[in-house]
Amino acid sequence: MIETLKTLFSRDLLRLKSEIELYQNEKDIWRSEKGITNSAGNLCLHLIGNLNTYIGSVFGKTNYVRNRELEFSLKDVPKSELIKKIEETIKVVNDALNQVSEDELKMDFPLLVFREKTTTEFMLIHLTTHLAYHLGQINYHRRLLTQ
Repeated sequence: MIETLKTLFSRDLLRLKSEIELYQNEKDIWRSEKGITNSAGNLCLHLIGNLNTYIGSVFGKTNYVRNRELEFSLKDVPKSELIKKIEETIKVVNDALNQVSEDELKMDFPLLVFREKTTTEFMLIHLTTHLAYHLGQINYHRRLLTQ
């Protein structure tokens, strides 16, 4: 299961990097239009913060401190910096998941994230679907705004 999760996180984080790279006009990364609440840049920052919090900090002991509000309020972070943060997140996620044993997957996730406790396995699978969900939004955002 750990190898499967590492493969899925790496695959989708590389896709996230590719999506950000495909924006030819850097300003489009931060655009939002009527009916589009979040820019691709803010969704990218949100995914980076989410994975560094729930995987990097919890299992990799990175001491990452999340500022969720900034994930949605920061604007005009350079494309190169977003790409660098994605690349760093890939390494953090892989290194942290290397610290998780198959037995730990059945244990409670160390943080209460939802109303009730979940297993680590549930939380990690949730994080893969959360990443895929927002990755799809970014893909759609890019194609909609950069035709």
